[in-house]
Amino acid sequence: MKQHLGYLFKAFVLVVVQANLPGIISIRGITPDLLLIFIVYLVVKEGRLYALPWGFFLGLVLDLTTGTVIGLSALSKTVAAFTAGYFYSENKIAMSLGTYRFLLFVLLTAFVHNAVYFAVFTLGSNIGFFGAVFGVGLASALFTTTIAVLPMLVSARRRYAP
Repeated sequence: MKQHLGYLFKAFVLVVVQANLPGIISIRGITPDLLLIFIVYLVVKEGRLYALPWGFFLGLVLDLTTGTVIGLSALSKTVAAFTAGYFYSENKIAMSLGTYRFLLFVLLTAFVHNAVYFAVFTLGSNIGFFGAVFGVGLASALFTTTIAVLPMLVSARRRYAP
């Protein structure tokens, strides 16, 4: 129960930061997705079935707080949690969180997340799907992966600490 409350507190803080992130850190309008990093962390630590509802819930809360299309972030974050579930291995949790593998998981999951997000977001607009996914989506995935270095280093420090 204590662990669930810890996740809930971290999620609350991340939702508040993510909703205000464009004003805090943004490079040419591209911001990292902190909630996606948290979802990948949950998948690697707890498994796919545990993280799927978290992905949906966090995406829905993000949609409601940012005023975007309701359900779009919920869908894309749920698909991201499902995709990240392929990287879950109960025997390799510490190894996955504290090494470059976590960064690869975040990069691949972020790319899938952005592809789903922009596939729906660009419907009926002048923006092309491939331009959105490979322009903004790939840049956002790389930015998110760069920010994911911080939790990876914290996890590596905990793993190798005496």
